[in-house]
Amino acid sequence: MPKQPKSDVLTDLVLEVFRLNGRLIAAGDALVAGIDLTSARWQVIGAMAKDARPVAHIAHAMGLTRQSVQRIVDELAVAGFVSFQPNPHHKRAKLVSLTSKGIAAADAAMRLQKPWADALAAVADRQALETTLQTLARLRAHLEDTAPSGEIP
Repeated sequence: MPKQPKSDVLTDLVLEVFRLNGRLIAAGDALVAGIDLTSARWQVIGAMAKDARPVAHIAHAMGLTRQSVQRIVDELAVAGFVSFQPNPHHKRAKLVSLTSKGIAAADAAMRLQKPWADALAAVADRQALETTLQTLARLRAHLEDTAPSGEIP
């Protein structure tokens, strides 16, 4: 039987990543539901790294559109997890910062995530995980480098 072309293997990998992403979002939602977060909210809080940043910077770090991150940031503000501060570098692009409630939620989410990640990591050996990480990072970097005007396709 002939070997599958490399592009077909990549397509299978992409489809598996999509399926995995769906499962990770569902697992993340379940993991942080008790602290009034969703996977989307948790991702935004995590991308802020406890430093005040404009929505556009958060979106860029996440590889998402500014509009989608703005919607989540607005939800987080209503829930009291973030606040908006003046930005000395840009009049209209406010800085988003974690409130004490946001910091506490981020810390709680990471405490929940650690044992979950330990259990999930047990299904693969370290070398396989490292190789997968390197491969996915290389593919992402290539897409970022070749996207027109720096946008993620």
